[in-house]
Amino acid sequence: MTELPRKAAARTARLAALPLGYAGRQAWGLGRRLGGKPAEAVLSDVQQRTAEQLFRTLGELKGGAMKFGQVLSVLEAALPEEVSAPYREHLTALQDSAPPMPTATVREQLTQHLGADWRERLVWLDGAPTAAASIGQVHRGRWVDHATGADGTERDVAVKVQYPGAGEALMSDLRQIARVARGVAPVFPGIDIKPLVAELQARAADELDYTLEAEAQSAYAEAFAGDPDIVVPGVVAVGGEVLVTEWMDSPYSLAHIIREGTQEERDHYGELFVRFLFEGPHRTGMLHADPHPGNFRILPGPDGEPGRLGVLDFGAVARLPGGTLPAAMGRLMRIALESDEESLVAGLREEGFIKEHIDVDPALVLSYLAPFVEPAGHERFTFTREWMREQFERVNDPRAETFTLNTRLNLPTSYLLIHRTWLGGIGLLSQLGATAPFRGILEESLPGFALD
Repeated sequence: MTELPRKAAARTARLAALPLGYAGRQAWGLGRRLGGKPAEAVLSDVQQRTAEQLFRTLGELKGGAMKFGQVLSVLEAALPEEVSAPYREHLTALQDSAPPMPTATVREQLTQHLGADWRERLVWLDGAPTAAASIGQVHRGRWVDHATGADGTERDVAVKVQYPGAGEALMSDLRQIARVARGVAPVFPGIDIKPLVAELQARAADELDYTLEAEAQSAYAEAFAGDPDIVVPGVVAVGGEVLVTEWMDSPYSLAHIIREGTQEERDHYGELFVRFLFEGPHRTGMLHADPHPGNFRILPGPDGEPGRLGVLDFGAVARLPGGTLPAAMGRLMRIALESDEESLVAGLREEGFIKEHIDVDPALVLSYLAPFVEPAGHERFTFTREWMREQFERVNDPRAETFTLNTRLNLPTSYLLIHRTWLGGIGLLSQLGATAPFRGILEESLPGFALD
């Protein structure tokens, strides 16, 4: 598969085949069990085949299909080990790569969106992409800015080119995924797919707008210029569906650390990730809201030791009202840590998490939310797959007293992207298995959390 399928019927057929494929594998598995194959071995085979079809399809189709897969990949740590293990290889592959579009298509996009004279500025372009994402891919190039550089000095750049028809494919995929959710549900049991897709749909237009992305990246690059730990490449040029930024030398992303990193690397980059996540809003008034590992690059020190963290892809950012994370967010976390259940319920009502006509048991609310803020109660907290899995299973256990609270709590619109980023960030940290000074970072950077 070398180009983004643009016809809705073709993409729909690929996605619609997911439930049919799963049903076929279930029937195949039943036949093998009847033939004497052990049930555990058959289940593993079915899961492996399901993963291969699902994530191959999501990766090849790109658009909303790949975006959906990348979001799911961060939540992998919440799944039971026997479910997630067969998928992990496919999930981490999806975080870092996807099949490229033809070189001719890349050049057509450059001509259309940078102008017919783009070769005068982009004097060299690598024919093979260095990275691929849900709606675009990145090539290394060499840029000469004749307007500001009289001597014609060249510099290495990253050229992000959007797939033709990405907007159409993105929305079509997300609509179709909502319709065929039952074909995805067996891979991620317990995750309610439709609200996840609805939130992705709401943000799709922003991610397609490279001019908007360039504005956000420029603000972050300026805010973190000279930072000893975080690197954000500056924007060089933008036009329609092409974004040119400074090149950042990096051997691999956080996905590599998840797979092969030492504990020192996991802790080091996990802490930098948390610091960036909360310091970004403090410095820029925006929240980087796409915390999947492929967006975070490793820049080792001169002797290969853990170094700085590079940050890419500012297509999904929350432009925060008042230019900061809500102070109520920090206050409510602090109240939950202090086990003040009455004040917690009052604060949740004030923010719209509990609607006026809904009655709740304050003790159950505190019990339900306390594990979510547990990391903030420790000077250093170790995020693990086992810990995240325990929280996920707890809130999805129909036998638990707190289970009915799922239907009684509300998520205000203003918190949608913050909530997704919070969950995604915890998922990434749990995949890393990182130990981080979470409480201290919140005291420094989360409004309302520090004691007066």
